[in-house]
Amino acid sequence: MAESMKGLKRTHRCTEVSNKNIGEKVVVMGWAAKRRNLGSLIFVDLRDRSGILQIVFDVNDVGEEGFKKASTIRNEFVIAIEGTVEKRGGAVNENLLTGDIEIRATTLRILAEADTPPIPIDDEAQTKDEVRLKYRYLDLRKPRIQKNLITRSKITTLVRQFMTEEGFLEIETPMLTKSTPEGARDYLVPSRVHPGNFYALPQSPQLFKQLLMCAGYDRYIQIVKCFRDEDLRADRQPEFTQIDMELSFVDIDDVIDVNERLLKTIWKEVLDVDIQIPFKRMTWQEAMDRFGSDKPDTRFGFELQDISDLVKDCGFSVFSGAIANGGTVRGINITGQGSMPRKKIDALVDFAKGYGAKGLAYIAINEDGSFKSSFAKFMTEDEMKNITDRLEGKPGDLLLFAADRAKIVYAVLGALRCEMAERLGLLDKNTFNFLWITEFPLFEYSDEEQRFVAMHHPFTMPMEEDVEYIESDPGRCRAKAYDIVLNGTEIGGGSVRIHQNDIQQKMFRALGFTDEEANEKFGFLLNAFKYGVPPHAGLAYGLDRLVMHIVGEDNIRDVIAFPKVKDASCLMSEAPNVVDKKQLDELFITSTYDPEQESEEEVTE
Repeated sequence: MAESMKGLKRTHRCTEVSNKNIGEKVVVMGWAAKRRNLGSLIFVDLRDRSGILQIVFDVNDVGEEGFKKASTIRNEFVIAIEGTVEKRGGAVNENLLTGDIEIRATTLRILAEADTPPIPIDDEAQTKDEVRLKYRYLDLRKPRIQKNLITRSKITTLVRQFMTEEGFLEIETPMLTKSTPEGARDYLVPSRVHPGNFYALPQSPQLFKQLLMCAGYDRYIQIVKCFRDEDLRADRQPEFTQIDMELSFVDIDDVIDVNERLLKTIWKEVLDVDIQIPFKRMTWQEAMDRFGSDKPDTRFGFELQDISDLVKDCGFSVFSGAIANGGTVRGINITGQGSMPRKKIDALVDFAKGYGAKGLAYIAINEDGSFKSSFAKFMTEDEMKNITDRLEGKPGDLLLFAADRAKIVYAVLGALRCEMAERLGLLDKNTFNFLWITEFPLFEYSDEEQRFVAMHHPFTMPMEEDVEYIESDPGRCRAKAYDIVLNGTEIGGGSVRIHQNDIQQKMFRALGFTDEEANEKFGFLLNAFKYGVPPHAGLAYGLDRLVMHIVGEDNIRDVIAFPKVKDASCLMSEAPNVVDKKQLDELFITSTYDPEQESEEEVTE
């Protein structure tokens, strides 16, 4: 039967008690993680968010009734203990912060009993993610998850402190905004008082933070929820948190400077790691040419090498044909893997096909300098030598090649180099390679829409020397945009914004907007720009991804308290769910969804 706390007040969390408190009377409270009954003594491991503390019950200290009560404790009972701190009578536990002390209990209260948990509260237990997330409130008791969320809290506190000292103001922006369907799908919210109209949940505070610069607030910061209705991956969620900032009267170097110092502070305070600034910078084109990715992992080599000039006239039609069609041929050297069995090489071919490749060519260099190759019979001896020399191939190396449009070749080899690095154990989580990627394309061509779209957003400033090409040659324009990349993951990105009306109009025209369409979508921002807008720039981090890297997790869900699963549902609360017809009627909404029709379609398939 549950008891009251009345008369007891917690004095310490579990690991706040140390050998400095020996001889003191303390009150601790938490969950029973484990109980061991040795007959004359009962030991309980008490757990709270700080860690574990051993409690010892002796009938001479708690009396017959107290000892009997202690024998009823089961895992996850919530208990309060009053007692005296002592040096451990048994062996010291080197794995615990409190491993050299224990509390000799004089008072026990069972504040809440607990059923046997459906999942073990144990970091080492292998439990299916679906079950963990259904009982997330129990999963959150695990020390690893608690440590992650405590670290996340520390990071947000550090960000606020640092940015405040740098002159930033924390200002909230609206959650209910206007839909501007450029990019990912919006989450829509129906309006009851404006029938047939919808709010959108923000994908970012982009327009509002620019308006704050127009309003003269100079430096803005916000740790803010954002929403995107898109398919999920290991590092994505439908609702996510950004560290969002905007600065006035600055250019690229100013934004980069403050953010390098911010990251240096976080790594030092959280991990006690000194990261060296300034970080390396690399243009988007160089990143694509060397790594096949605009978020390259630079902890290992396997860099791409262009061999198009060597094979444009060769007898291997896969290579020469790709180049004749405006494509490219590139390769990577997986050093030391020349003895890879053919079966594993075939598996790499299948992997490459998953990224759009029609196939994958290879040269395996034997230890004696001879080689096995999928295309050697079509090549001259000189051509083969030139290719292996270009890739610095040595005995024992495996050279892999892709031939296609540049976009596909980059994607295939960029993914392949990372896959091989992971298989070979080259990804050290204790190495932090930061890199700025700059000079992104201002536009990218959408095959689906048959037009140019903004690679970032329509308010990104082009490089000054490319302004003249915005309308005449959009594909040539580079953006004053920058991403911060850590170990192959983009953790943040931003750009200098357009603040000149004539350039903004050129951008809209290049994107296919008429003046009326631009005004309909972004009129409130464009109107604000008429009244004096300063040069400004900004950046936003994905807080969840940032924390994931700092704590060394592989899945973003393990640094979010209540995450969603791949279909954007919450297994614990069963959201989303149906609502009462009365609620829909108030919103003038009718659902056209027919579950029976969906069932019929599934049967047909």
